[in-house]
Amino acid sequence: MLELINSHLLLIATALLLVDIAAWRLLPADAKLWRVVLRVVFFLTYSVVIVEAGLSPLLPPPWSSPALNMLGSILGIAWWLLLARTATVVMGVVLMPRSGHTGRLLQDVLGALIFLLAAVAAAAYVMQLPVKGLLATSGVVAIVVGLALQSTLSDVFSGIVLNTTKPYRLDDWISIDGVEGQVTEIDWRATYLRTAQGSTVVIPNSVAAKAKVINFNRAANTQGVSISISVPAAVRPRVVIEALEKTLQGVSALLPKPPGKVSIKGSDLEAVEYEASGFIATGQNSAEVRNLMFDLAHRLLEAAGVQRSGEAPRSRMRSVLDDVKIFRSLSSEQKDELSQNMLAQRYIAGQVVLEFDEVAEHLMVIGTGVVSAAVHNAQGEFVEAGRMGPGEVLGEEGITSGVPSHGRFTTLSSAVIYLIDKEHIQHCLQESTEVSNALKKLHAFRTTASESLLLQKPAEVKKGKFLSWLQRT
Repeated sequence: MLELINSHLLLIATALLLVDIAAWRLLPADAKLWRVVLRVVFFLTYSVVIVEAGLSPLLPPPWSSPALNMLGSILGIAWWLLLARTATVVMGVVLMPRSGHTGRLLQDVLGALIFLLAAVAAAAYVMQLPVKGLLATSGVVAIVVGLALQSTLSDVFSGIVLNTTKPYRLDDWISIDGVEGQVTEIDWRATYLRTAQGSTVVIPNSVAAKAKVINFNRAANTQGVSISISVPAAVRPRVVIEALEKTLQGVSALLPKPPGKVSIKGSDLEAVEYEASGFIATGQNSAEVRNLMFDLAHRLLEAAGVQRSGEAPRSRMRSVLDDVKIFRSLSSEQKDELSQNMLAQRYIAGQVVLEFDEVAEHLMVIGTGVVSAAVHNAQGEFVEAGRMGPGEVLGEEGITSGVPSHGRFTTLSSAVIYLIDKEHIQHCLQESTEVSNALKKLHAFRTTASESLLLQKPAEVKKGKFLSWLQRT
């Protein structure tokens, strides 16, 4: 048996190559450990077999027979290629846990270099070719190819630098020269970003390596959002800054830490540009949060006395009624009459406007400031469900049905809330069925939304979603 094996070692080596290729293709891709073990075992077994057969990868085949000499050359070259492939597989196992998927480009480049060295070694040791002349010729060819592919090579080496320094990784939310999106892929040529609109932006690695890169994920899985607003220069900056600070308080999607800030970006004789910026959790829709910030800033600036262009000055009580959706069906005269029966009530930050289980005796309209709405969960704790701003109402359940409040409403900032007593509201409801239906629908919608919210786990509460129904007023 041993004599039979010894006399057919070259055929056994050939069979090992074929079995190795078949096993590599049959093993599932997710069985990475088994693939590495299989590759190492086959390489060591193959090395032992060809050495026992009298073949050395460092020398040409020793046989005089042309057929055996050709087979030996093929097996010797195959040994160098197997060595290169085994080395790249082991290198991948060592590098990938440390560098993650972003190290794949570096792994591919190093693997190509290892195969190139193996090919040169096979030509020098097995085929006895003049390597010096081959290297000199390949050097000239490399210069020509390098000049022709200068831009592509720049992308490749820039990709190596990016994967080594790691300014961003897969799934990071970044901005490259003002182009914002989530990193979906980094290959040898470019970085791929998926924007908030769902489109894909392809940025060459050479551009990304030279550009200004902002990584929103490096700050504890947060990303920044900001809005810019121009206000006439005649308006006092303190008024605008306070309104924008309340805006940052009023959008519940903004994280409390790191805190948001308001700053003046620039000014001229006609207008002053302000910027309000904050941070949201990675994965949230930054465009939706910016829209909420713009809407709330508009209402708070109007509440602070910043009039719309070309609009005649009006009392705050009267103008706020135009922002309340349930009163849109009323005529201008009816709104004028209703505004004359509104009572302004001032609140400081942290004061309860409407307590849980309290029956409201007035319909409350927020004139200025931000109010937090919290609901009572099954554990007896209050969970913040959203935040409300100017033009939104509360207490509608006490007016329409005489039932207690389903939530606790607390001011987050100083606020002015206008009270409309039940008598005037009842008179308004008798005159306009649209207002009555709107109040009933609002109450029903908020009740359903509160019940749905309490069915969720506290960690899964999405405040931005709850704010949407608060804005339906």
